[in-house]
Amino acid sequence: MKKIFMFLAVMGVMAFSAQNAAAQDAPAADTTATEVAAPAAETLDGPEEVPMHQALKTKFIEGGAGFMALVIACLILGLALCIERILYLSFSKTNTKKLLAKIEDALKNGGVEAATEVCRNTRGPVASIFTQAFLRLADGQSLEEVEKSVVSYGGVAASQMEQNLSWISLFIAIAPSLGFLGTVIGMIQAFDAIMVAGDMSPAVVAGGMKVALITTVGGLIVAVILQIFYNYILSQVESLTIEMEDASISLMDILVKYQENK
Repeated sequence: MKKIFMFLAVMGVMAFSAQNAAAQDAPAADTTATEVAAPAAETLDGPEEVPMHQALKTKFIEGGAGFMALVIACLILGLALCIERILYLSFSKTNTKKLLAKIEDALKNGGVEAATEVCRNTRGPVASIFTQAFLRLADGQSLEEVEKSVVSYGGVAASQMEQNLSWISLFIAIAPSLGFLGTVIGMIQAFDAIMVAGDMSPAVVAGGMKVALITTVGGLIVAVILQIFYNYILSQVESLTIEMEDASISLMDILVKYQENK
């Protein structure tokens, strides 16, 4: 019993001491919380974030309106050509399997004239090549001559799909070159400022270096964007060229069977 009473007494003393300690620490905790909240409030009340368009406008002005305008002109013209090529290639796509099936049915039911009409009513370079092939066949030319015309018009169609790609590659090369030119001019401005001030302090060099770096970054960003579109267009051209060659081979097989069954 004595051990139990002693244990309860010790527990009571410990609980009382803990309450006193908590009461003494409470004001300190409040003070600390107030001190922590104050910087947080100052942080929340700090300067607001600058909108993206405003930041881009500021960097454009800081990079020099002349060179940055040329870099943006390369971006706009390059993107316009890329969009034109993408739209042209998207309209050039044809369901070749469906077209070949229609041509085969037209040859069986209506002959060369019906097959020519099917090709004329279908858009895309593949249908145009097939139209030329059937026009040659209607004129009484041999299959060898028809095959030569298919190959020739296939080359013309491939060249049409690659049109304006040289201009896009030109803008890809010009944009970083303009950026590097701005870099050189910015470095010259920095050295001129050093010569005038007679001091190589960071404040003197910072202006020219800033112009140099901004123009370089702008030119590289434009080149990267246009390069992505350029490679995508090349992949589409290659895909359409392979599809065109495969369809031409299938067409010649159909014409051989048609001539044999004629």
